[in-house]
Amino acid sequence: MANQHSLFPHRSKSDGVSFDSRRAFIRSTFAVLASTLLAPMARAGESLWTTYQTPAAFVAEAFRGSPPPPKVISGPTGPVHYWRANGRTAWVIEDLGKQGYQLTTAGFIVKNGAIESAKVLVYRESRGEQVAEPSFLKKFLGARLAGGKLDRNIDNISGATLSVQMMQRMASTVLALDARAG
Repeated sequence: MANQHSLFPHRSKSDGVSFDSRRAFIRSTFAVLASTLLAPMARAGESLWTTYQTPAAFVAEAFRGSPPPPKVISGPTGPVHYWRANGRTAWVIEDLGKQGYQLTTAGFIVKNGAIESAKVLVYRESRGEQVAEPSFLKKFLGARLAGGKLDRNIDNISGATLSVQMMQRMASTVLALDARAG
């Protein structure tokens, strides 16, 4: 005869397995499945945010450990921080590869109107991280502004087209802002 006081009246106490042990089994099974399925997703999420160098370390490196006080100039999407000393300007700028993506933070050093150094500082997108590789970034060295655009063609990277375009926009913006900051 079924136990009429149980939540599951079709179960009887005579089946040898208590309700509490079934519940414990279900909980532990769910915990194992959740940790197995969700852990890789968490690890993947962590890898989406790669800090190659902090903005503070970039600026300190640009000025051999003695950066000048920061300045701010109004950029196309908001304030942009820069540091200027000894004919060189270090810029830390952010941009989106595509609407809905996360901001990428880059650092540029400009001297005499040309890019002396380009670095991806923090990359937060799921694709296109090749733009942080030195072999790509060296293509910006010596670039100047010509008619509002870079004076050279920066080749796209397969699978990273939007990130390449973002880096080109940031480089052009920095050169334009550097000329304006005088």
